[in-house]
Amino acid sequence: MPLLCSKSMYLEQFFRLNLLVLFIYLVFCTPPEDPIQCSSKNTNCTITNSYGIFPDRSLCHAAEVLYPTSEEALVSIVAAATRIGRKMKVATRFSHSIPKLACPDGQDGLLISTKFLNHVLRIDVAAMTMTVETGVTLKQLINEAAKAGLALPYTPYWWGITIGGLISTGAHGSTLWGKGSAVHDYIVELRIVSPARPENGYAKVWRLKEGDEDLKAAKVSLGVLGVISQVTFKLEPLFKRSISYLTNTDSDLGDQVVKFGQQHEFADITWNPSQHKAVYRIDDRVSTNTSGNGLYDFTPFRPTATITLALLRTTEEIQESSSNADGKCTVAESVTNSLKAIAYGLTNNGIFFTGYPVIGYQNRVQSSGSCLDSLEDARLTACPWDPRVNGEFYHQTTFSIGLNVVKDFIKDVQTLIELEPKALCGIELYNGILMRYVKASSAYLGKQEDAVDFDITYYRSKDPLAPRLFQDILEEIEQLGLVKYGGLPHWGKNRNLAFDGVINKYKNTGEFLKVKEAYDSFGLFSSEWTDQVLGLKFGVTKLKEGCALEGLCICSQDSHCAPSKGYFCRPGRVYKGARVCTRLS
Repeated sequence: MPLLCSKSMYLEQFFRLNLLVLFIYLVFCTPPEDPIQCSSKNTNCTITNSYGIFPDRSLCHAAEVLYPTSEEALVSIVAAATRIGRKMKVATRFSHSIPKLACPDGQDGLLISTKFLNHVLRIDVAAMTMTVETGVTLKQLINEAAKAGLALPYTPYWWGITIGGLISTGAHGSTLWGKGSAVHDYIVELRIVSPARPENGYAKVWRLKEGDEDLKAAKVSLGVLGVISQVTFKLEPLFKRSISYLTNTDSDLGDQVVKFGQQHEFADITWNPSQHKAVYRIDDRVSTNTSGNGLYDFTPFRPTATITLALLRTTEEIQESSSNADGKCTVAESVTNSLKAIAYGLTNNGIFFTGYPVIGYQNRVQSSGSCLDSLEDARLTACPWDPRVNGEFYHQTTFSIGLNVVKDFIKDVQTLIELEPKALCGIELYNGILMRYVKASSAYLGKQEDAVDFDITYYRSKDPLAPRLFQDILEEIEQLGLVKYGGLPHWGKNRNLAFDGVINKYKNTGEFLKVKEAYDSFGLFSSEWTDQVLGLKFGVTKLKEGCALEGLCICSQDSHCAPSKGYFCRPGRVYKGARVCTRLS
């Protein structure tokens, strides 16, 4: 077997394997499975996310799923459920939120899927506005706006998310300019269907416009106010961008991070701490007369051969079980160099990369996700995280740190790396730490201050009681960001512990809860999970054997780790207030 060969043969095999990962781009690919599966037609259903599992590994049940095709049908569905006091939750086409936001309570829970609420309703070129239904994907919005000569300036980099889902969880791109990078801050009108009292027909359509105080709650609502039916965005004339990537040492990253975000409109940084490298994205608008028709097709979002995914996963599992840090670091460096060599998926003309800068229209460089564009009956390739194949399986920790303390956070992480130089090679296998810029938002549950968002992806075992290599370092970074520096977790990502007491970090929590009570006084769109996150119930974390390994708790005793495997609950190395699972044997 190649994975058991000598080191030289192993490296050669892995280099070839990484080339396959980076360059394979086939027509035949398996699109994601519908996250809702029913044993009979639309009844007796389960729902999960696009990764196939929620943080606590539970399965969410629903008695029924309904697929409205218009706002009128949506009103009828909400009214019928309200009449009998039925719990409801909104489900999206791809279900990319990691936490259990789509789980209804009770045995009679109803899922309302926005899969067919997927139409662009109006584009007003003169007013530069665009009205879409809630199930429209980001890809649809980008393409339809471009056809009209318009653009949404800042968006997430992954286009396989729906408008209702991305605004409800505060999804964003990267900028400190203008109104900031959060998509919800470009909403000028929003329509939402909520439960109502009998005298109001059991359902009400709220129409919220700029200036309405309730819009501050509805823009980032976690789905607890009702079902968003339509959203109107303020757009801009279609423009071009100039993009270059520059790799530098990370020795001055703390000093550079704030000023870099102020210097470039679409700046971001990819940090590879164990390699002591930072990749700076120099990204700004240029005149539409500037020559170039570049395209961004981010390599890790392309369809990847399922056999390649299986080999990569098997290799990482072997490295984890044998504590092979050297192997992870070698492969991580190969992945980083390969991505750099092909400009991370940028091409100057849609086919070839010939050099920086890459000049392209906004709709061609702002977001990607070609692994979604595929036929239903082929299984040659897939999105790397598709749970139906033995591919990526990971945790994702994402939080934003205020600009005034972000330098200190970076310094603490660098101190950890000095103590354990190979500790973060594992995250470099998943493209390192993505650092994006976010601005303070008017949304009650939006960002509270200008900040840098840190997106960290790392290995997750199929066995919930199996510790990870350098478990303690990853946990300490998580607690550094969330506890010591008061970071705000991304609502659609993270493990359970990130949401413990999180609502106390928002200054307008009381105002949000008042709107929640006004829109859904019956709590029909609430669930045990959202009540826990909003501080209305206890139970975000779960204390049990091995709970810290999966992020269900911060350890307070050895049994929360894996003492039988040599992992015990101990203080952090740099942040002494942290409690982490440390390997002592």
